Amino acid sequence: MKKIGILFGKERSFPEAFIARVNSKKVKGIKAEPVHIEKVIQGEDCGYAVIIDRISQDVPFYRAFLKNAALCGTAVINNPFWWSADEKFFNNCLMTKVDIPVPKTVILPSFELPVDTAHESFSNLSYPLDWGTIFNYIGFPAYMKPFAGGGWKSVYKLTDREDFFDKHKETGELVMMLQEEIIFEEYYRCYCIGGKYVRIMSYEPRNEHALRYVADFKPSAKKIKLMTDIVLKINQYLGYDFNTVELAVRDGIPYAIDFCNPAPDADLKSVGEENFEWVVETAATYAIEKAQAHKEGVDNLTWGEFITSSANKKTLK
Repeated sequence: MKKIGILFGKERSFPEAFIARVNSKKVKGIKAEPVHIEKVIQGEDCGYAVIIDRISQDVPFYRAFLKNAALCGTAVINNPFWWSADEKFFNNCLMTKVDIPVPKTVILPSFELPVDTAHESFSNLSYPLDWGTIFNYIGFPAYMKPFAGGGWKSVYKLTDREDFFDKHKETGELVMMLQEEIIFEEYYRCYCIGGKYVRIMSYEPRNEHALRYVADFKPSAKKIKLMTDIVLKINQYLGYDFNTVELAVRDGIPYAIDFCNPAPDADLKSVGEENFEWVVETAATYAIEKAQAHKEGVDNLTWGEFITSSANKKTLK
């Protein structure tokens, strides 16, 4: 029997529906259940062919458990080694090398010194930074957000340089990105599962959270194809099995705004019934595919094109 596990936190609607959907398909030799952990011993198999990870970004113990499980052959969705290394600023940098439009972005040192450092720790860093060049490059209004993490936490809209300096003081030890504002005509949030299944959803980030999925943009078939290709390319380069990509369309061009969401919102109340049904069915289908393809004791993880090209000394694109 090959077991498919799902590792989750407070959420209930998606994990419970996912387990029920996999088991309702009655695929011979496959069953789904919540991950159950009694002990974690180095180098020992955890008993799962596939695990969908929805919580390890907040629980370091779970991340360590998943890396050990992957080492022993579990196909973890998403790859815990890449997820540990990944962050939003690098993703933007990567997109500039593979011809995906992204907002102009710079990274900033934290306003406060990190713990266990002193001013002498930053002797390689010029200060003040070249604020004139930075502000001319980004322009205002602009957004400031953490270079890693998600959930709309510590995100600021800035009107001018004085506003930037006032708000930057509030960010403490967070390392922030300063990013061009894309004034968009349309906005989409796109699920991508398995690097091949895509669902493009109208989304309005300026609405309150409960109303963001009630937007009703009408993309043409050509635009849907363009956005689908962008979403697939992003996830194939990053190597994510389960992710969302946010696209802001300005002058007909989709800009990738936020595309590092490896535990994306899949709650019934927020995404709505039709999107929820799609993500449950597609996640179940893909997890079963991974379980059927699983080979004991070998690497069953997904590695993105960036990693595989680097390992083989190939250029990107």
